[in-house]
Amino acid sequence: MRTFKLTAKTFAGLENVLASEINKIGGKNIKPGNRVVYYEGDLEMIYKSNYFLRTALRILKEIEFFQFKDVDQFYLYCKKVRWENIFNINQSFVINSTVSNSRDFRNSMFASLKVKDAIADYYRDKTGKRPNVDTKTPDIVINVHINKNNCTISLDSSGESLHKRNYKVIQGDAPLNEVLAAGMILLSGWDGTSDFVDPMCGSGTLPIEAAFIAQNIPAGRFRKNYAFQNWPDYNEELFDKVQQSSDRRDFKYKIYASDILKSNVLNAQTNARRSLVFNKIQFETTDFKDLNLDISENAVIIINPPYGERIKSSNLDGLYAMIGERLKHQFAGCTVWILSASSASLKQIALKTSQKLKLYNGSLECNYNKYRLFSGKLSQQ
Repeated sequence: MRTFKLTAKTFAGLENVLASEINKIGGKNIKPGNRVVYYEGDLEMIYKSNYFLRTALRILKEIEFFQFKDVDQFYLYCKKVRWENIFNINQSFVINSTVSNSRDFRNSMFASLKVKDAIADYYRDKTGKRPNVDTKTPDIVINVHINKNNCTISLDSSGESLHKRNYKVIQGDAPLNEVLAAGMILLSGWDGTSDFVDPMCGSGTLPIEAAFIAQNIPAGRFRKNYAFQNWPDYNEELFDKVQQSSDRRDFKYKIYASDILKSNVLNAQTNARRSLVFNKIQFETTDFKDLNLDISENAVIIINPPYGERIKSSNLDGLYAMIGERLKHQFAGCTVWILSASSASLKQIALKTSQKLKLYNGSLECNYNKYRLFSGKLSQQ
């Protein structure tokens, strides 16, 4: 089977986690970049990448690379691509472009326009007709990346972003992206061999993704459509084989999810039922300061508290101080990770940080801090 150059896009800070995931499913020549991981694989690898990778946003298959000296040459190179091997005249398409350090292209819209013109002229010369552009529900998604005078044209095999797992019925006020949530869990090292706690669960993204990881449920288990299903070489039998290759794991520990708002817990429960992991998660409506759990000492706790950005808190520092006190006195022996864009408030946790990472929650740069909770005086270091 032919091997392709592939690119998996992700969030900043998750590149190495994604590279590890790609290695586990058999990707070759893996090279992490900035918010991307480059690798190689065949058609089956493209299907596996979309179905299994938890921290990928989309998977691109390179179809052309060239260097150009000006816009006219760029257009001619684009028109030379054998587009009929990629999609037919009756399929709709859309072009997504990114441009950096280019003298000839000042913005991505201009680049997309030139590629669209090249495709339209290519088909008009061959058939007298042109395919339709559809920006909402296209059959084919073409990705164009221009850096200086280098152009890479790829096919987007995913279509909609892979964070859309198709299990979330209800969103909270500040929902956590599914890819980010899975990345946070994988960065923590939690693999289902201990208890997992999310005491500020919102709409339930972290506990649901944890239940997926614990039981080895593929990230795309509930996803209905991928762009590669519209490709001329789509192999339905091969994709069925990929979907059936996953083995469910037994999970013997507990996942706890709680929130101070009953509406959040109800939303999380609805999403957990939709994702068929409701029976693996113990839900509770309670303030974190009142939360009492009978958990193993090596449990992993991940908290995504308010930052004072999308969700306002009248006393953010007081909230973080309460979190620190509660962790110190009630969760000795556990490992805690806290994600926050508020560096000042994180200081109120007043626990020794054993690891600091940078992640992005949307456009917000966040600290993702690890705390080892020891018993006695060590917890105060």
